[in-house]
Amino acid sequence: MNSDPKLERIAKGNALALCATGTWTASFAPVLERMVADAEKLAGSPQSIFIDVSEVAKLDTFGAWLIERLRRSLTQGAVEAQIAGLSANYSSLVDEVRRVRATPVVETSTITITGMLEQIGRTVAGVGGTVAGLIDMLGAVLAAGFRVLVHPRSFRLTSTVHHMEQVCWRAVPIIVLITFLIGCIIAQQGIFHFRRFGADIFVVDMLGVLVLREIGVLLVAIMVAGRSGSAYTAELGSMKMREEIDALRTMGFDPIEVLVLPRMLALVLALPILAFLGAMAALYGGGLVAWLYGGVDPEAFLLRLRDAISIDHFIVGIVKAPVMAAVIGIVACVEGLAVQGSAESLGQHTTASVVKGIFFVIVMDGVFAIFFASIGM
Repeated sequence: MNSDPKLERIAKGNALALCATGTWTASFAPVLERMVADAEKLAGSPQSIFIDVSEVAKLDTFGAWLIERLRRSLTQGAVEAQIAGLSANYSSLVDEVRRVRATPVVETSTITITGMLEQIGRTVAGVGGTVAGLIDMLGAVLAAGFRVLVHPRSFRLTSTVHHMEQVCWRAVPIIVLITFLIGCIIAQQGIFHFRRFGADIFVVDMLGVLVLREIGVLLVAIMVAGRSGSAYTAELGSMKMREEIDALRTMGFDPIEVLVLPRMLALVLALPILAFLGAMAALYGGGLVAWLYGGVDPEAFLLRLRDAISIDHFIVGIVKAPVMAAVIGIVACVEGLAVQGSAESLGQHTTASVVKGIFFVIVMDGVFAIFFASIGM
């Protein structure tokens, strides 16, 4: 039978002695909390403090924590509260609870110029570490690719085809739908504003150049970074958490060659295909809107489009695609292999993969824009 818990003070000279009896379990939580809170107020200037638990009939983790909390609150300076009469059945439980450290108080520091400069320095160092990690991964992928060229039988064709299906084939519907809608929106907005000047037909020029050179490949790359880049990071991060990557190394396999290279190759092959399909869908959507909303016949649209664009515009867009794919794949794999052994770390690195992937894609697009402008394309 469970007996009600009690905590009584015992007269013992200048010493503070408390005697705990009854059942100290979570079922008596309100009573125990109240008794311990009252006992914590008894701290004065005793020469010694004892907490006698020899009469405790039953003890669980909750009760053990309350006894330990009482001991900590009554400990003053050199006078440390002692727990006496602890039975062998409960000594390990109380010892385990005693190892739990109290939550440290977070100190709020004032904002100073030194602190701001330190934070800026840490941020710059973090950016440098990120760039160094990307370069290291690029070198590892190139080395693995060279080994595969020397020993073609080590190339994992099945894995590459599988990732091609995931990255390319399964992504076609969403890529085509989004780029079709973007093409419709660009054409509608262009006609709406060009109509004020009686230049509705020039929307074809804008649509063709913008889609083939910039919007088509950039939009597709951003969607691939959010869709496939995050998937790569999550897959590699899960393998890292389950120690599968360490197991590959133990068996003598190179994780870069087995896991990263097929994913990179699939992404580099898939993004130009998706960029081409996305550009065609955007042009089709723009032509449909130009016909229904702007009154531009399909035949006139195609004739104007043929005069407005050249093969150079198409080459500019397609050349960007594999480079952006390589950047997305490297960022995703670096973040995936950096995952630690927790779900929180996996979520943080997956988020970082998408953000960094999109950032570097836009940066590369700007670099390409400057380069092609300098060579007259």
